[in-house]
Amino acid sequence: MTEIALALRRVARSGKTLDRVWISVGAILLAIGIFVPHQLGPSIGFTIDQLLSVAPFLMASVVIAAWAGATGADSLIARAFTGQPAAMVLMASAFGALSPFCSCGVIPLIAALLSMGVPLAPVMAFWLASPVIDPGMFALTAGTIGMDFAIGKTIAAIGIGLMGGFATLWLSRMGFLTDPLRDGVGNGGCGGAKMRTPKPPVWAFWRESDRVTKFRRDGIKTAMFLGKWLVLAFLLESLMLIYVPAETVSAAVGGDGILPILIATFVGVPAYLNGYAALPLVGGLIGQGMQPGAGMAFLVAGGVSSLPAAIAVFALVKKPVFALYLAYALIGSFVAGLVFQLVI
Repeated sequence: MTEIALALRRVARSGKTLDRVWISVGAILLAIGIFVPHQLGPSIGFTIDQLLSVAPFLMASVVIAAWAGATGADSLIARAFTGQPAAMVLMASAFGALSPFCSCGVIPLIAALLSMGVPLAPVMAFWLASPVIDPGMFALTAGTIGMDFAIGKTIAAIGIGLMGGFATLWLSRMGFLTDPLRDGVGNGGCGGAKMRTPKPPVWAFWRESDRVTKFRRDGIKTAMFLGKWLVLAFLLESLMLIYVPAETVSAAVGGDGILPILIATFVGVPAYLNGYAALPLVGGLIGQGMQPGAGMAFLVAGGVSSLPAAIAVFALVKKPVFALYLAYALIGSFVAGLVFQLVI
């Protein structure tokens, strides 16, 4: 704790401008060290473990994005997502439900796609559908809660992706959401220009020093940007797991009728553990009498927009897009819970 405080003082005296995300991370660690020092080690350990778990997805996406920029292949990748918009949304929703990405692991890929100029509608569809289910999650859900629940989650993932994708497509055609990324993350407009006037890629980019420099610079910039937000997200999640116990969650989402489904939708966003840890909790609650619809709403809402994922999304896109993302997640999860309760 003392070392953290001294480091912050040294930086402050040096006159350097600290990134606000790292300031937040430092402040949280300092607060933990002062008020709950026994939690400092576990929180740091949890953050490191979670970073290591998403590192393959993070590094693969960073390398792909840097490689695409250095070779000029970003225009070809972006053009692969062009065509009939409705068809793109359909494919993105289906592919998202089958992809092995968690809510945070999908963030680097989304950043790369948006910065290449890929249209927001299919990206949003993939973004919403991907964290809800994947092949491993399907098998575990079927074994933990039941096959009906696993199939329901898959349908819910595709449905939310379609809803968000087509709603975003309509808004885009109305002239909204033309520049979704925050400043400094990327520029979809530039990506669009590359799509309109494509140049032949230089696949052997390592033969040109300026392209090697671009590869290195873009890779480091992307990794640092995404890394700092994931550090903050996982640090907050470590505290959430300790101070928002499962008993609190179970007390909030019990009961009959529509209200528990609505509560489960909103509780699922901040109180979600992770896709695998939440399954036994929901299975146990259903065994104790909780409505299956409330369990479905909790899992879907938490998978799409849990606090760590929401922070990472907030880091990438402008506020209107972030608000839409949360709205899609909440509305879609509530509807999924209602429908599942009616048909189960």
